[in-house]
Amino acid sequence: MKNSFIFLLLFFAFATRIFAQETGAKPDDPEKFMEKYLDSLRSSCEDSLSCPDSPGERMIHAALFLLNTPYSENTLEVNEEESLVIHFRALDCMTFVENCLALSRTAQSDSAGYDFFARQLTAIRYRNGIIAGYSSRLHYVSDWIFDNSAKGTVEDITCALGGENFPQQVGFMSAHPELYPKLRGNPPQTERMIAIERAINQRASLCYIPKKDIKRKQAGIESGDIICFTTRTPGLDVSHVGIACRSGNLLTFIHASASRRKVIVNPEPLEAYCNRLKTNTGIIVLRPSTLID
Repeated sequence: MKNSFIFLLLFFAFATRIFAQETGAKPDDPEKFMEKYLDSLRSSCEDSLSCPDSPGERMIHAALFLLNTPYSENTLEVNEEESLVIHFRALDCMTFVENCLALSRTAQSDSAGYDFFARQLTAIRYRNGIIAGYSSRLHYVSDWIFDNSAKGTVEDITCALGGENFPQQVGFMSAHPELYPKLRGNPPQTERMIAIERAINQRASLCYIPKKDIKRKQAGIESGDIICFTTRTPGLDVSHVGIACRSGNLLTFIHASASRRKVIVNPEPLEAYCNRLKTNTGIIVLRPSTLID
């Protein structure tokens, strides 16, 4: 079952990418690329059996449309002043998930189009949906979860799946400003980040599923759920994100892979992936919400 499932995912994604290329959808032309994504969705819906009609199914459709997109770090660090960055030519793990979420929400709207997508992406990526400098971007995934849960974009279902208290304490960014172009040599910006980290650490803790418990508690995870991989790295909460996909008892995920340098369907089950990574401690599971247009 595993091999046939992966084959079907790869075949669908290959056909979708060829369609996009033949019709002129270039990754460095985001408006045109968006049009072709919506065209692919309409084409799928010509057959009611293959039409993605739930938030999770739309997440999978978007993820497969972006399959094989090159991986790149620091994809948002391109402008001197903080502004919305939209491109599909290269993605990191977080921009991959954000783009899929914005695409899936756009697909649910009667106002589907590039401008609506841009508004959705802004709301997903920035605190309270407002761009107000570098510190308004939701850099820590736990902050992203808190803000997007409050906005009704996603639902954190980890506690309901039987998760336990996640002892999050963030501080990695302010402790290592040299790793972040906008913090490096910028004490005032670093001070703003310290204040944000302090606010995150004062909130009620999230739940997570320890990796030893994933096999036992994974039955409630659905295709299209967002998987956040928690880490033991001091000062960090989450080190990677992806989108769950399953067939029967097989649960894996789609993600922008740093090691493979592109968006892939992970070839091993979710549990095996977590157990292989020494710094991984478990997962947080988020369910995309239905758009209220």
